[in-house]
Amino acid sequence: MSKVKNPTDEVLLLKNQICFSLYSSMHRMMKIYRPLLAAMGLTYPQYLVMLVLWEEEEASVSRLGDRLQLDSGTLTPLLKRLEQSGFVERMRSQEDERVVVVSLTKNGKQLREKAKAIPEQIFCLSGIEENQAIQLKAILDELAQS
Repeated sequence: MSKVKNPTDEVLLLKNQICFSLYSSMHRMMKIYRPLLAAMGLTYPQYLVMLVLWEEEEASVSRLGDRLQLDSGTLTPLLKRLEQSGFVERMRSQEDERVVVVSLTKNGKQLREKAKAIPEQIFCLSGIEENQAIQLKAILDELAQS
């Protein structure tokens, strides 16, 4: 006796879940990024911090947290490791001693040159066409904002 599936059960199939597609895609992207970033001495979360600092030169810990959607409990250990690696330095703000400002060191600024090749390498290794990537990013940005 064969069991007839209820058509509404389709919505519960793993293959039909947007969240699982995002989850598995993220794992795939991390596999692509990992060796490229390891060659630079960075983890993916550290790379994200560096991207903000390459853009802004320096930022408070709270600004980094806002930009990266990370809390200070997650961000502080990342910053300590980046500082130990010689890529950033942390200092108390002269205007407000409660504020910690993170800035790039000379090594951190030089690392930016090596990082310039990463986006193109990601395109090549992911197999995604540029127009698809642009569309995908727009959709994901919209999803993140809603």
